[in-house]
Amino acid sequence: MPRNIYSEDHEAFRASVREFVERTLEPRAEEMIREHVIPRDIWQEAGKQGFLGLDIPEELGGAGAGDYRFNAVFAEEVSGFTAAVSSCFGIHADVCPPYIVDLGTEEQKQRWLPGIASGELICSIGMTEPSGGSDLAALKTTAVRDGEDWVINGSKTFITNGHQCDLAIVAVRTDPSKGAKGITLFVLEAGTEGFTKGNKLDKVGQVESDTSELFFDNVRVPDANRLGPEGQGFIAMMQRLPQERIGAAVSNVAHAAKILEETIEYTKERKAFGQAIGSFQHNKFKIAELVTRIEVTQAYVDDCVAAHAEGRLTPVDAAKAKWFSAQVQNDVLDECVQLYGGYGFMNEYRVARAWRDARVTKIWAGSNEIMKELIGRDLGL
Repeated sequence: MPRNIYSEDHEAFRASVREFVERTLEPRAEEMIREHVIPRDIWQEAGKQGFLGLDIPEELGGAGAGDYRFNAVFAEEVSGFTAAVSSCFGIHADVCPPYIVDLGTEEQKQRWLPGIASGELICSIGMTEPSGGSDLAALKTTAVRDGEDWVINGSKTFITNGHQCDLAIVAVRTDPSKGAKGITLFVLEAGTEGFTKGNKLDKVGQVESDTSELFFDNVRVPDANRLGPEGQGFIAMMQRLPQERIGAAVSNVAHAAKILEETIEYTKERKAFGQAIGSFQHNKFKIAELVTRIEVTQAYVDDCVAAHAEGRLTPVDAAKAKWFSAQVQNDVLDECVQLYGGYGFMNEYRVARAWRDARVTKIWAGSNEIMKELIGRDLGL
């Protein structure tokens, strides 16, 4: 089925992103896997190409695209390379900037946004805590007012870009008596006394992504680092989670679709019992099912992207796109591994890495179970 949400401008932008992937990312793929990190010069090249500032106004160094479909194109092309690099770029360029653009003071915008757009300042967001998981309202990291400063204590875990971040948008509890209404956002800068980063976490998949814990031991920050009104942090996160979730859905489908495309070519070339394995009826029918599932899921996600570009995407529809695309991605990639046979279990094959990389998408950005809970509540259940 033809996709109808992109214009010639979007496709021209896609060509630029694809060239970046082929010229800059693909030659460094093994290096990123080996070092468990995206090198700084790659971040800066992405910034130079204008890919990291799509949500940042032009006067602050960004592209000022004003059209979420450009974000989606960038996510699709990078996800076709690897899910890990896409997640790192996504957190930095798609998730973090709207917080500062929407909530930041003019001084904060001038201080941080140009560096985010250029790739000089790598950004992360600290929501998840060791004991909290998807329950953001139960976070335990605290900030206590001390004159014109705040003193922050606690920790965050599973933080994408955490090990090399220059900036971390962190949710903390400023009023223990108010529950979700007692949560406030701060921007912490690397090098601040008491703010330390753990080692890169040893993950099952997405090894190119530097994921770590963040620790706060009497971190003193000025009130000028508070992002948005005091006590409004939980609302701010809830308002912006739909963009994170539709971004995840875009990446999920693009990642699975690229590996499925490669798998189909493999089944045309791989011979068994004197014929291409894709020509066996079981495999042919299986591939037909997989292609259909991807295209049907893509159609729903495309509708969500178009809705978000127009400001119409609801949190519930974003939740539907997030959980279903994650499930479809995992199902499709598991079948792709099966079609590769023993080679599908070898790390040298992209299908094996993709299969491992995909598993976390049913957990992060709100687990699939939490997404279904949101949908169920909307149905009055």
